[in-house]
This record gives sequence, C-alpha cells and structure tokens, in this order.
Amino acid sequence: MDPMTQPASTLDDMIAAITKTFAVAHETDSDEALAQALVYNAGRLAWRMREQGVESEQKTSVSDVVTAADRAAEDFIAGVLEILRPNDGLLGEEGASRESTSGRTWVVDPVDGTYNFTSGSDYWCSALALVEGDPSHPQALLFGAVHRPAMGYTWFGGPGIATTRDGVGVDKLTDQPAAAVSLSTYLHPTFLAQDAVRAAWVRVATQFATLRMFGAGSVDLASVADGSLGAWMQHSVADWDWLPGKALVEGAGGVGVKVEAGGVTWCVAGNALAVEQATDALTRMSA
Repeated sequence: MDPMTQPASTLDDMIAAITKTFAVAHETDSDEALAQALVYNAGRLAWRMREQGVESEQKTSVSDVVTAADRAAEDFIAGVLEILRPNDGLLGEEGASRESTSGRTWVVDPVDGTYNFTSGSDYWCSALALVEGDPSHPQALLFGAVHRPAMGYTWFGGPGIATTRDGVGVDKLTDQPAAAVSLSTYLHPTFLAQDAVRAAWVRVATQFATLRMFGAGSVDLASVADGSLGAWMQHSVADWDWLPGKALVEGAGGVGVKVEAGGVTWCVAGNALAVEQATDALTRMSA
C-alpha cells in the first residue's frame, strides 16, 4: 500500500517510521549535511503526496493555504530534529515549536509556495535555516538550505559559508544597479488598495529593469543567490520565509536588510548596490 493514500492515523505512523529510519542513517551528519538532507527529503515527501492528491485548507485567505503535505513534511523534519538535535529549538510555519536549550533554533518552512503547490505549479520548495538566538532577531544566522523538487536543486550557504547549488559554488554577486537587474517581489492584492504600502512598493519597483512575481520567497531568494534573479523585496515576511534565503544571498556575497516604510517592514536582498538603491528609496519616502 502507498503510505501517501492512507488515512491520517496510518500516514502518521508511516511518517514516524520514515523519520526513525532517516535519523538512524544520518545520526553522524554535521549540521550542514543534515540540513541539506532534511530539505531534500521533506521536499520529495511533499512531491510524492501531491502526486497522490492532497486537499488544501484556507488559513487567512484563499491564497494562504495549507495541505496535509505541509504538515507531514514539517512533522518529518521536527521528528528528526527531536531525535538528532534534542537541545536545539524549532520554529515551523505549520506550528512545530520547541524551546532551545542550546541557544540555537531551526526555522522551517516545509512547503514554501503552498498556493503554487496546490495549483500544480512547480514553483515551490522546502526550506530551513539555523540561527543562534531569537529567530526574529538572531544573534547569528548560521546557514540556510532550500530544495526545489521540480528542478532537483538544493541550495546551501550562509554568511560564513559560500553558497552552493547542488554542491557547486555559485558566482559571487557583484554590484549592479537596480536599473540593470530584475526584481523578484510580491504584493498581495489587498495591499494594492493601501496607499502607503503601494506607494512604497512602486517607489522601489519602478527602479528595476523588470519585475518577476512567482509566489515562493525562498525559491526567489535562492535564485537571487545563484544569479537567476537580480534582487528581492517583500513586506511583512515571516522568519521562515526570510532567513533561509537571506542566508543564501549573504553566502553569495550579497546582502539582506529590513527597512520600515509605508507602515510595514520590508525585506530586501540582492547585490549590495541594488539593495542600497532600493533601501534609499524606501528611507527617503519614510523620512
């Protein structure tokens, strides 16, 4: 029987079995190796579940959804970390949470881009980051890992770790003006009606060569890190949507910053010059 088609109780048992098997196979892994294996396997698990058919539930809106695949992938990651890193904290998008006694916390997004995932798009991923301190204001961002199943890509890196894609180092980001690169971004339709937020977004977006709006922040940021996209900007970003990709961008020689403008907090990442131009535009507006 295929475990992905079983009732919830049976699926829970199967995820527990998969978790234990994985933990035994990876008990001697370094944090870096474990992170990459976790996102790879979580992404593949979600992919297999989608192939069998999953139903979505709305969280806050028709475009903010969750599926059994999100929960199963997060349960898998949380279960492995409970076995292999019991002193580390955990913060997951779907509710997995554990206080840290080591000072470190794993920040997890089991399926980033769930609306895309449920719509049949391949633009989604599994992502995580490891931080020291409070994830909302970390003392240190150690690394991020992102796996995009459709492409088979796994990105890994951090401020002190050169970013790689499938184990091969990406080219270092060099200064390029906003006018010469693309901006990957997202603005929910409801915010288009809010003058202050819209004005802040337009002030930055109009500086770039072109815009791309795909709906999975960690894939966007990983693509900024490997040069496929130029820069990234979005407001009110959750830690699990920001930290994995920010780590990758910084590991590629770029920067990631937060700026207040239009009554919200914007996250901006990319090469240093483009980010400086974007943040200057936001700062001038809010001054």
